[in-house]
Amino acid sequence: MRQRIVVGVSGSPGSLTALHRATAEAQERNAELCAVLAWQLPGGGLGGRATYGAAVLRACREAAVEELRTILGSAFAVRRPGVELSGLTVRGEPGSVLVGAARSADDLLVVGVGTRGRWLPGIRPSVTRYCLAHAKCPVLAVPPNPLEADLAAMRGRTWPLPRMAGEQER
Repeated sequence: MRQRIVVGVSGSPGSLTALHRATAEAQERNAELCAVLAWQLPGGGLGGRATYGAAVLRACREAAVEELRTILGSAFAVRRPGVELSGLTVRGEPGSVLVGAARSADDLLVVGVGTRGRWLPGIRPSVTRYCLAHAKCPVLAVPPNPLEADLAAMRGRTWPLPRMAGEQER
């Protein structure tokens, strides 16, 4: 049986960094690459307790599939992955979905370690921590791209406008 590299994707910069690292791992190991997108009903985890009709459930599932296609299309727009690639969308919490997708001890689970902001830790558990604690296979936690940290630091900064030639300082 051929090894699988399972990678969680969400479209975030951290997940795209993880996707490209997982692609490199799959190429190096001659393994299959499986990109997994976890999705939830409107309202997140609490939305799963509400009663939705079959049409809403189908629309959400189709939107998740389209989102995964968009993520993979933009991630590999310049260069194709060069490995066997499959996509999987699963309804559920991201951590448990990823652990479930990486079901074999021979798999490698790749997750991005993104910035979580100051409000999220108490609301949503860390997907990376969940995967590290529960996966039956090795987990590769990919740190954010250094440029991502630089961009985050620049957000909200105001930059002085350049002066035009001949303009006097006020």
